[in-house]
Amino acid sequence: MRLSMFEQKTGEFSVARGVLDELGLDEVGGKRAGGHKGPSLKSKLRDSVRCTLPRLKACLFSWLPVLSWLPRYNLRENGMGDLIAGISVGIMHLPQGMAYALLASLPPVYGLYTSFYPVLIYFIFGTSKHISIGTFAVISIMIGSVAERMAPDSDFMRNVTNSSSSFRDMEMEVDTGARDALRVKIAIAATVLSGIFQVLLGLVRFGFVVTYLSEPLVRGYTTGAATHVVISQLKYMFGVSPQRFTGPFAQIYILIDLCYRLPDTNLAILTVSLVALAVLIIVKELNACYSKKLPLPIPIELIVIIGATLVSYYGTLRETYDVQVVGEIPSGLVPPRVPDFSLFPSVVGEAFAIAVVGYAINISLGKTFGLKHGYKVDSNQELVALGLSNAVGGFFQCYSVTSSLSRSLIQESTGGKTQVAGAISALIVLVTVLKLGSLFEELPKAVLAAIVFVNLKGMFKQYLDVPALWKSNKVDLMIWVVTCACTILLNLDLGLAASIAFSLLTVIARTQLPRYAVLGWVSGTELYLDTDAYEEAKEIPGITIFRSSATLYYANAELYRDALEEKSGININKLLKQKKKQAAKQMRQQAKEEKRAKKERGKESVAVCVSANGTAHKQSDDAVQRRSSNAPHHPSGANGYGPAKGCVNVGYEKERDEVVYEEVEEAKMAAQAQAKLAAIEENGDAGSSGASNSSQGDTYEACDRYNAGCVGAQRDDKRWTHSIILDLSTVGFVDTVTLKTIKNICRDYGEVDVTVYLAGCQVCVVQQLERGGFFSASLPKNRLFPTIHDAVLHCLHYTGNGLPSYECAMEMAACVTQL
Repeated sequence: MRLSMFEQKTGEFSVARGVLDELGLDEVGGKRAGGHKGPSLKSKLRDSVRCTLPRLKACLFSWLPVLSWLPRYNLRENGMGDLIAGISVGIMHLPQGMAYALLASLPPVYGLYTSFYPVLIYFIFGTSKHISIGTFAVISIMIGSVAERMAPDSDFMRNVTNSSSSFRDMEMEVDTGARDALRVKIAIAATVLSGIFQVLLGLVRFGFVVTYLSEPLVRGYTTGAATHVVISQLKYMFGVSPQRFTGPFAQIYILIDLCYRLPDTNLAILTVSLVALAVLIIVKELNACYSKKLPLPIPIELIVIIGATLVSYYGTLRETYDVQVVGEIPSGLVPPRVPDFSLFPSVVGEAFAIAVVGYAINISLGKTFGLKHGYKVDSNQELVALGLSNAVGGFFQCYSVTSSLSRSLIQESTGGKTQVAGAISALIVLVTVLKLGSLFEELPKAVLAAIVFVNLKGMFKQYLDVPALWKSNKVDLMIWVVTCACTILLNLDLGLAASIAFSLLTVIARTQLPRYAVLGWVSGTELYLDTDAYEEAKEIPGITIFRSSATLYYANAELYRDALEEKSGININKLLKQKKKQAAKQMRQQAKEEKRAKKERGKESVAVCVSANGTAHKQSDDAVQRRSSNAPHHPSGANGYGPAKGCVNVGYEKERDEVVYEEVEEAKMAAQAQAKLAAIEENGDAGSSGASNSSQGDTYEACDRYNAGCVGAQRDDKRWTHSIILDLSTVGFVDTVTLKTIKNICRDYGEVDVTVYLAGCQVCVVQQLERGGFFSASLPKNRLFPTIHDAVLHCLHYTGNGLPSYECAMEMAACVTQL
């Protein structure tokens, strides 16, 4: 009924062909000699160095994507949207640049530099049309962590003497000028080195490295990094100076120290923070609610910065209430400087982590917009573009950059369609740095901290991933939770390394714990489905079809073998031990029969002695009966009886010599068989585990002369599995361990009269089996079949006459596949 309903909905097809094994498939499909081979290394090198005009043009456009789209830029269609988007994003760059510079433990002006130079470089080399390159909270906190580690405040303490010269009037304060100068050098060194890493990885086409950072890992990492950001900004919101801690659990220690210092909170700073926070949250929510009605989002961040600067300047908050402000912002751009290369060894670990995390965030966001708007983002070129933005920007006093989700969404929603919007935003930043930078010197740092807090809303909403992942995929939930926890409790670089290691371990664990299934046939079709999952899938009597949900390789090969033994219900160890016992019992029984026959022949040698006058001694009736029934009669003498009395029976002596010779040969044979069986018992179950040598197979062949049919005689025909089909459609490659495992499975099951077939092997797998010497006279290539259906029909046709006839099997063998 279900099948007929399915046919009415989707139609039907009918296929009639002969059963094909791998050799037949090669013939029917016309397999090419030597298999599929790609171009040789020599031809690849020759093509790579070949220079033609089209190739040169394509290479130039690949390295400088701006040449491919800027000459065709449609000003009428894209100009207004890019202009509005550029102004909007540029306005956002100003507060975020200065705020995120505090996260990087740098003066705010360096955040403005970072919002200018890298944006122009990405405009030339980038391939995404909608992402906004610049400062980002996670990358900023990673730069800040390495800067504070190598240049802590405790290394720049100095004595400050009041008007009185007594020792009690001396105070300790931080030399911020020297500290910030060293931190800038450290940040620039880490930035340039991370850019070099990214460029080198892009040149060797290593963009796929980001595939090892799954989406749950990236989201968990950014959520944990957001926690670092919040903790680092609490000191600006409360106006306290907690002690700096390093190493594992540093964030926990900082929070504890902040709690101890809460009584020292500056109420004026806390008031400024709460007011700025409330205004930012309310207006941003209004922007979100009325985004479709507003032509442009309200630039509340810029409004708050301007308003807070005016209040701080005219209210003298720094002098009166000791409110911390941004301080001096030099006007103009700084000339390029060579980074301090001596710092590279000290920041190499953090630089590589920054390179990987920055690229992961950038490419994930870029591909999201690319899929949405229908254009391709080149992952390798993005790696080069981001690396050049960091490496070149580091010479102009910029720290590491990546794409920002909030600015990218603003650029897209306000009509931005090309990278021209990013160039316009850079011009807005340039005007600010040249002419307006000094106007923000009285801006309270608490306001910048509030801006950072509000912009972390999207990251903290990622905590909603936990219930969603709980319902969809608990393994991804584990990755998310472990990544977030490691990032919070450990440093950002150690947390990333631990997270990647855990993520890879989950992949290995899933291959170690696949779903093993016995497949059954759906009547009237060529479908074979899991019998535990489908009611209509029925096992074919005598045939076990086995499938693993994961690929087969060295780490799970032994588990695969154990699962096959469990699912098939064939205990090879038990059957082999039973076979050895049967062989020993058969030999003991034969030895007893030989001994009894020898005794019988000995009794027959007592011949009837005939006297000289022709009389004979009379033997007992029992002896006569035994002789007449067990031994041939050898007449001699005139009367047909034994030899005459006193004469030597030459014929009997000759017969006795032959008997003795046969007994000696049989004794030798029995002794050899017993010795081989003893050797098997000493070696244990090596034969069943696949580690036995060829001599053991010879032993069984010798024993089979004594115990032919001993195993089959004890099997119930209704449960006798005569064939096992291994579905290898999930196997993508074959290593040496896998090859040996499959070979041992075929051999060991063959020793208990079960034939193993392979089905669904891909072409590459077959080629690897051929190169590994898998096929032989005992394991021919016709054991391979392109489909399970072919293998099943082959088993049903060639099982022999001794097997029972099964209705479902006969039905399938005769049917024409229909759906």
